Amino acid sequence: MDFSLLLVLAVAISGVIYFIDAVWLRPKRRERLAKAEAATTEGVDAPTRDKLLKEPWPVDYARSFFPVLLVVLVVRSFIVEPFQIPSGSMRPTLEVGDFILVNKFAYGLRLPVVHDRILEVDDPERGDVMVFRFPDEPSVNFIKRVVGLPGDLIRYEDKQLYVNGEPVAKTLLEEGPETAPQELLLQERLGSASHAIYNNPRDPGPQMREVEVPEGHYFMMGDNRDHSNDSRYWGFVPEENIVGRAFAVWMHWDGGLPSFSSVRSIE
Repeated sequence: MDFSLLLVLAVAISGVIYFIDAVWLRPKRRERLAKAEAATTEGVDAPTRDKLLKEPWPVDYARSFFPVLLVVLVVRSFIVEPFQIPSGSMRPTLEVGDFILVNKFAYGLRLPVVHDRILEVDDPERGDVMVFRFPDEPSVNFIKRVVGLPGDLIRYEDKQLYVNGEPVAKTLLEEGPETAPQELLLQERLGSASHAIYNNPRDPGPQMREVEVPEGHYFMMGDNRDHSNDSRYWGFVPEENIVGRAFAVWMHWDGGLPSFSSVRSIE
């Protein structure tokens, strides 16, 4: 279900009802009250006045919900949008159950539903954690790290990422960390971003020959390198599928009580 579409429809319907009442129905109600007051010298009693001025229930609901829905639409479409992490493909950076905030204007303002960019701001940078609509199923949102920009040459071989022929620097932090005993915890430097990744030495993982990122597209990978469904399997992300840049974790919820102890920025 496309929540953006539902929200736009709700704003449009409530806004139309609110507008029709303001320019046509409300003046009619006031006109009826004026006629009733003119027909008697004693004036109109309070119950009659309330009855003549009473708003129909659709108008009452529209007047109450339209401003709230409009604010939610503007904030969610152009400023910030919350997402929940459903899988472990971005571990150790993001854990299953993390609730994140995504900057919707970092890569330009886009219209809701149609996703056309109406204002250019910045382009994604290598190392950004980005939310995007999955190319094969645009109704599904994915989150991965940008490793390849338009024109880059990308290769992944023997668990080593190469960008434009150069190996991406990484250092070993820990073997078999408590949170992932089968993995190697490494620190990787990708662009200006220094972040942790997992590699499993017992898993051969995918091997990928060198590919060139087409113009207007990006190559995405998860930080959990041996357990991520990413561009190594299904290809590139077109620019029009970009949703925004993930910048913070604001809550964690794994089915029990929500926890705010893991609030942090996303590197």
